[in-house]
Amino acid sequence: MTGTLYGIGVGPGDPDLITLKALKVLQAVPVLAWPAPLEGDSMARTIAAPHLDGHHEEIAIRMPMDVKRFPAQNVYDEAAVDIAAQLDAGRDVAVLCEGDPFFYGSFMYLFGRLAQDYPVEVVPGVSSLMATAAATGAPLAARNDVLSVIPAPLEEQDLIRRLQATDAAAIIKVGRHLPKVRSALDACGLMGDARYIGHATMGERQTVCALADYPNEKAPYFSMILVHRAPDAWLSGEAAE
Repeated sequence: MTGTLYGIGVGPGDPDLITLKALKVLQAVPVLAWPAPLEGDSMARTIAAPHLDGHHEEIAIRMPMDVKRFPAQNVYDEAAVDIAAQLDAGRDVAVLCEGDPFFYGSFMYLFGRLAQDYPVEVVPGVSSLMATAAATGAPLAARNDVLSVIPAPLEEQDLIRRLQATDAAAIIKVGRHLPKVRSALDACGLMGDARYIGHATMGERQTVCALADYPNEKAPYFSMILVHRAPDAWLSGEAAE
């Protein structure tokens, strides 16, 4: 029998937000794999670190973060080979994933390479989408509102079109695209209702403010912009029926 591959959502940053199920899997499996940049620490492993006791064999999946080279298919090919060798030996492997494995998570690339040949279990995690809403102290959407998740790398006109067609939006992958996002929001008349959240749940690193008050032209990778056309509708009962 082969081992089982687990995709473990470790949450958005606060180690206390890992689920009980994820914790039980981490305590049981002999092998961990985790994504990381070519140099530096893995955020996913950093989140999980307080729950690790040192008994794991670990596989580092190091990849370029340059959007022009991502996803780095050869990196996932090589990682899949390393993980498959462990699974073939009957050892369970847990792949650590920031947030949730299937919400824009890199685990999907390993899943696509291994799921047909090995048993796979995905353990959902608290996603950045939920964490940022909690950080702002406001609901993402209410009643019949349409919530859209919009990647910032889209062309500006595409951003505008999608913003115009929705009641509430979460703009992800902001980074260097922040000036373009500001421009699109301004074109839609939404800048005044846009909120910036950086490093949600990460203690003193967390930043929450009106986007109009955010002074920088670039945003960190762990950031998101939330916007709602009627941000106080749930207080007055005027949300879309």
